[in-house]
Amino acid sequence: MDLARALQDRFGLLTAEVAPSDPEAPDLLAGIAIAAAAHLERVLKSPERRIVSLGTGRNLRATVEQLPRMTCPQHVVVSRLGNMMEDGSATPYNATIRLAERIGAPHFPYPLPVLARDAAELAAMQGQQAARNTIDLCARADLSLVGIGQMDTTAPLHVDGFLSEAEMAQLARAGAVGEITSWVYDARGQVIDCDFNRRVASAPLPCGSDRPVIAVASGQAKLPAIRAAMVGGLINGLITSEATAERLLA
Repeated sequence: MDLARALQDRFGLLTAEVAPSDPEAPDLLAGIAIAAAAHLERVLKSPERRIVSLGTGRNLRATVEQLPRMTCPQHVVVSRLGNMMEDGSATPYNATIRLAERIGAPHFPYPLPVLARDAAELAAMQGQQAARNTIDLCARADLSLVGIGQMDTTAPLHVDGFLSEAEMAQLARAGAVGEITSWVYDARGQVIDCDFNRRVASAPLPCGSDRPVIAVASGQAKLPAIRAAMVGGLINGLITSEATAERLLA
């Protein structure tokens, strides 16, 4: 609790939760997944309609798996980004459908691939009614849960085939330290003006929002990315591990 309050004070967060770490394995996902699921469950218990938007990734998938089954037809679950690669194959860590099934709520998958081939194709795709509806739901979300990706050789965007080694090197030269729903940003938490970001089809990041935009993230490799996201106001909440919180505050 002291670490959570310190994170809120240091980085101006609306909310912070810190899960105890296992000294033998400080970067295990289980603790933060349980904490994130508990936070999500509190929101879902509301009798009033709530829009929950989700990113993708291992942490969010683990969070949904920790959530008890509920009956919440009054709520809406929406994805902040697509899960299709350029060849049409799906990424395995989309949590939106799984959450909707678990709580019995309608869901809106993001009807676009992760990346467009160019800006013209992106504009045409985002002009479709289904895409406009989904982007509007994301903008009005009462809670957004996102993951944070690091920008090194273990970066999810690189491992999952969205960024080549040459593109990774180019982004590194531009100062990239992290990504949220595929939007790549620098150490100040500013989305980088680059060819890759001009092709990202994800819903816009709700920077400076007064609605909860909470990252579920931990681990040594993600420290620069988590810190930058807080500094730049890309997120206003964090659910992380004790070990990561201590490193962020050190």
